[in-house]
Amino acid sequence: QVHVVESGGGLVQAGGSLRLSCAGSGSMFGFVRMGWYRQAQGKQRELVAISTRGGSTNYADSVKGRFTLSRDNAKNTVYLQMNSLKPEDTAVYYCNAQILFGGSDYWGQGTRVTVSS
Repeated sequence: QVHVVESGGGLVQAGGSLRLSCAGSGSMFGFVRMGWYRQAQGKQRELVAISTRGGSTNYADSVKGRFTLSRDNAKNTVYLQMNSLKPEDTAVYYCNAQILFGGSDYWGQGTRVTVSS
């Protein structure tokens, strides 16, 4: 059974930093695509950053230059380093993983990030 488990998150002041981690397990083939989405209260879930096993990474325009997604393929783990956080980054952050491109999405339970002004 596939599991996606997040850690990190919390409360931080504007301008501060946080690091999120996400570990996938249960796939014999690893995960071709792993990354993060977020959902602020009253808004739709949106992409934050996503990476492929081959090393390609895409970021939302709103986080470019502030967030960095890194990946350890051997551990099926991705890390989201979030710097220069803004109150508008406040949301529940969800890890997403796919075993195959275009295949089923696996989601973590979500971790809350709150940025105070």
